[in-house]
Amino acid sequence: MTHTYQLTGMTCGGCENKVKNNLLLLPDVTAVEVSKDSNSATISMDKHIGLNTLQQALGGTESKYQISAAQHSETLEEAKSWAETYKPILIIFGYVTAIALIVSWQGKSLNYMAFMRIFMAGFFLTFSFFKMLNLKAFAESYAMYDIVAKKFSAWGYIYAFIELGLGLSFALNLSPTIINWVTLIVMTISIFGVLESVLNKKKIQCACLGAVFNLPMSTVTIVEDALMIAMSAVMLILM
Repeated sequence: MTHTYQLTGMTCGGCENKVKNNLLLLPDVTAVEVSKDSNSATISMDKHIGLNTLQQALGGTESKYQISAAQHSETLEEAKSWAETYKPILIIFGYVTAIALIVSWQGKSLNYMAFMRIFMAGFFLTFSFFKMLNLKAFAESYAMYDIVAKKFSAWGYIYAFIELGLGLSFALNLSPTIINWVTLIVMTISIFGVLESVLNKKKIQCACLGAVFNLPMSTVTIVEDALMIAMSAVMLILM
């Protein structure tokens, strides 16, 4: 992606070179073109970089070089960047939700228990599928933040098969009470490692979709686990 910004403070060719070189040092920046005549900077980047980060690269808020948004909304760009980053998960949730709604729609009303069961079946089967594509890579990534996998390396391998088993069990409606208790316990344990990583702002890859997609650990991962915990708890209460 390429964006054009307003950049003031450049008075000579040396300023242009300094600004250009500083911006090129940023990770994900691939090309920079600056002009003191038009007070502009055109920056190409692999993923969206916030204005604060760009300003810090130029020396911070006290620098004579000041960069600001030009002809585009920073908030809109960040929203687009978020949607692009989490596109795989958003598509998966969309498909799983649609299938669950179709299957659980009975007559003129929605069977909420059936919806949650089918949704969880689709969730676990889909996520386990991506983990199985490269089980070793998933286990290694998972061990970076999961509280059990950190101490017991084989847990990453076991966890992938637990997800597969849960998915099949929900799909076949096998022993719903036991399966919901297992889901509640396993996902509660899992969410602790996710919470620790997000709260400590650790920049590590989320292993929820295995090693296929490079998804950063974030609140999205918390929502995934929390949703499974909430659904299993509700189903246990309603049984």
